[in-house]
Amino acid sequence: MKLFLAPMEGVVDWVMRDTLTRLGGIDQCVTEFLRVTDRLHPESVFYKNCPELKTNSRTRWGTPVFVQLLGGHAEPLALNAQRAVKLGALGIDLNFGCPAKTVNRHDGGASLLKSCDRVFTIVDTVRKAIPSEVPVTAKIRLGFDDPSKCLDIAQAVQEANATWLTVHCRTKTDGYRPPAYWEWIPQIKEKTKMKIVANGEIWNVGDFHRCVEVTQCEDYMIGRGVLSNPYLFQQIKQSLTHEKVTETHWEQTKLLLPQFFEASTLYINDYFAVSRTKQWLKALSLKNAEAKQVFDEIKILKKPKEFRENLERICR
Repeated sequence: MKLFLAPMEGVVDWVMRDTLTRLGGIDQCVTEFLRVTDRLHPESVFYKNCPELKTNSRTRWGTPVFVQLLGGHAEPLALNAQRAVKLGALGIDLNFGCPAKTVNRHDGGASLLKSCDRVFTIVDTVRKAIPSEVPVTAKIRLGFDDPSKCLDIAQAVQEANATWLTVHCRTKTDGYRPPAYWEWIPQIKEKTKMKIVANGEIWNVGDFHRCVEVTQCEDYMIGRGVLSNPYLFQQIKQSLTHEKVTETHWEQTKLLLPQFFEASTLYINDYFAVSRTKQWLKALSLKNAEAKQVFDEIKILKKPKEFRENLERICR
């Protein structure tokens, strides 16, 4: 069984991937999407999106990273996939699931789920453009507004010879509202033979095992759940080997934040670090009252020096 870290746009950048894979339990990462319109991105853009290309397409802790591409036109996607592979990408993931309004208005992400033919053409063109040993995978939602569409979409992805398919078990119009409709995955599996990765609403070890029970998948992808509990992957792995599941405490989690801030500063700059650290604290506060208290205390701080000093004081 493999556990995947979800490629959340504006969240799971190089610093977050590095931070979370250091904690253990994650078998595979996917980058935030690289938006492709009608041109071939320069190599510098790929290295910015995926610095792990310089370290054999793995995080510093050895976790493989695939490059995710998003766009509505097959040929430019194929050309960019070729460049990513040339630079060392271990695999290419195609985004058909992003629900963001801006992305969907510009012919990308979940808007493509309206047409099985377009999904097939994109996957097929990219698959044929890169060496057969390099995986080409796809990430979808159940459909744009009709969840039954997932059956036709999954068949189109399989016919285009994708290596596997990740299914976020909600439609585009569902957004991120609970629940996730895991019960569609067994129906997809009846119609296809490729590997399916289940995704959506796994917030804790109990959720994970319920998802396993419903979907019977071999592999699972988790996003927001690990942002609220960075040790979730580790805990799931412990439960699978019948070890005692280690409880997480705020005293342990808060030590990650100053390191995360410094790494984000080095990656972009200190204003970026303030924004991303607040973002992560907000995610942590969803499931932790102590994190919420810290977030409420420092969310008003905008100057990096003041923010850093207060963060270090609180997390000391």
